[in-house]
Amino acid sequence: MKRWLTHLTIVAYLGVLSWGVAAHAVSYKVGAHTSMYFIVWDMFCGWASHASRLQIIGQGESGKYYELGPGPWGQFKPFGDIGRRHYDAFGVHIPRMAINCLKHTKHEPMVRVYVVEECWPKKYNLPDRVWRQRHNEPKEVQHYYHVRHIMTGDGQLLQVNAHWAAYQNALCVSDNPRLQADRRRGQPVMTATPRQHSAN
Repeated sequence: MKRWLTHLTIVAYLGVLSWGVAAHAVSYKVGAHTSMYFIVWDMFCGWASHASRLQIIGQGESGKYYELGPGPWGQFKPFGDIGRRHYDAFGVHIPRMAINCLKHTKHEPMVRVYVVEECWPKKYNLPDRVWRQRHNEPKEVQHYYHVRHIMTGDGQLLQVNAHWAAYQNALCVSDNPRLQADRRRGQPVMTATPRQHSAN
């Protein structure tokens, strides 16, 4: 009896694991149920190697620059010591945050509002003590800055750019002759996520 139970457990485990791999491979009901999280192989797919922060900067008519985020009343920190604006990876709510700050403060008229993304490799987030144990090199952080949004003083979007990693990826593709040739030979394709399939 014990042997049968062991064999049944092994077969059930391998069966569920195979179902998860197959479902993930063909994108079949990957998000159909919360239990799929435990058997679909996407545990760390959203993790990036770079950390980023979003800065909101206003340019006045005099040419002076103002920090518009956080506002003078402080900032909301929902999950620790990082302000709310830094969690808006796609930049959906950042323009509203900038306009809200301008609406509730006294200032000269704004000509432009810029949303600037600041990025750096996450390995530099290690404490100095841990850094010295793991790396035989000085901790010299290289920050990268990328303009995400450009708006008028009243909040009209003039320019919207992809996040820094997507921008770097596009530069790599545009600088690679083989990938350029593949793009010219290929056929246009429209992709859809499983969520878009279920919405239709």
